[in-house]
Amino acid sequence: MAATQTTGVGDPSTLLRTRVAVLLTGLVAVLSVITGIVNIGATAISGPLAPYIPEIVARTAGFTGTMTGFLMLLSVYGLQRGYRIAWYSAIFLLPITGLQGLAQSSILSFPLVVTSIVALPTVLVNRDYFVRTVDLSLTQLASLAAILAVQVYGTVGTYALREEFTGVDTVLDAFYFTLVTASTVGYGDLTATSQFGRLFSMSVLLTGVASFGVALGTLLGPLIEARLATALGNMSDKQLDLLENHYIVTGYGDLTEPILEALDGVDAVVIVRDAEDATRLRDRGYEVVTDDPSDEEPLRRLHIERARGLIVATNNDAEDAMAILTARELNPSLRIVAAATDRENVRKLKRAGADAVLSPAVLGGRLLAESAFGTDETERAVDELLGDWENGG
Repeated sequence: MAATQTTGVGDPSTLLRTRVAVLLTGLVAVLSVITGIVNIGATAISGPLAPYIPEIVARTAGFTGTMTGFLMLLSVYGLQRGYRIAWYSAIFLLPITGLQGLAQSSILSFPLVVTSIVALPTVLVNRDYFVRTVDLSLTQLASLAAILAVQVYGTVGTYALREEFTGVDTVLDAFYFTLVTASTVGYGDLTATSQFGRLFSMSVLLTGVASFGVALGTLLGPLIEARLATALGNMSDKQLDLLENHYIVTGYGDLTEPILEALDGVDAVVIVRDAEDATRLRDRGYEVVTDDPSDEEPLRRLHIERARGLIVATNNDAEDAMAILTARELNPSLRIVAAATDRENVRKLKRAGADAVLSPAVLGGRLLAESAFGTDETERAVDELLGDWENGG
């Protein structure tokens, strides 16, 4: 299936506006990190707002500004890919970066304030461009919930047992202890003073490590799989599981790309043997799986039992016959259409199980012959076909 723009229209002015929005957001992120780092170690407050900003507020805004900058970088990454959640994140963080710049009350923070003010309306007006959604599985949501649950468990438990620990006096102390324990950092500045406290600490450590490990696997695993699949010109397993009522096109030949262009707007997947052909098709926006189209396993992965139809149109009639036989066995009710390279193989492909077999050479020859006679109906049919082709239909 030809890749379609899911993040807004392809109007040049719209694309320019969205790129400006992303660039401004990225500039805010960089400025937030830089000014935050500079102001963390500042020993004096400068700037016109210095008399009104307590030193502790300015220094706190420094390190929180750095953290906000890194979060903004994540938002920029999502904006580049058109995610709506990244748009929400940017709209939420841009006012914060501006306020943090004001709170830092430094001459160096003024560019951050100005850029944040300019970037906010620019991102707002391009809302319709960022429409992609993040589809998290139940396992991924559960792993995120587990991390949050461990942090809540450790914080509440540590604060309730603060008499069993040295240095734990506030909820922030309890949160800090849970975070460094669950992440296995363990600075040693807060320690348990009793057996019960040590047992509780071990429970936080074990549940924290387990939840972090599961979360990394469930969240990063699909991303790595998708990246490798894209690099190899393949669809990921998650994408394959979503296939339903789709078309399968087997092999790569002279008719493959015209067929895919005709199927634009419907779900279609190509299965090819050669990795270079797969990459070439993937670069042009088509969904591809690299495997032998005559084998059962790849056709099962493509959920041929849920497919709407199979189109077999390579330059090798023998391979086409094997693909038809395999597909017919896996899904007896599937609509199968084939293109025969040699006209004498039309009957053979029908016997293999194809519902319809066309010979492009025969069809093209007859159209040319009919056009030579100059009949109106033939010329009209040829003109319509050529018009559809020129319009990309």
